[in-house]
Amino acid sequence: MSYPNLVAEMAKRKIKRSDLAGAVGIHRNTLYRKLEKGSFSIEEAERIHEDFFPDIPMKFLFQRKE
Repeated sequence: MSYPNLVAEMAKRKIKRSDLAGAVGIHRNTLYRKLEKGSFSIEEAERIHEDFFPDIPMKFLFQRKE
């Protein structure tokens, strides 16, 4: 998992991957790939942060695990 903090926070708040995909305007399969091995654009990360996790620092939320 490339973004363990993001995935953990999604689980805590019961946010579906399809919800995030819809917010940033990408297909849910694309979101799955980004969570697993890819990376988010700064615009996508900002949208996810603003819409779902404004109370969590972006740096923590999008900290990658290689």
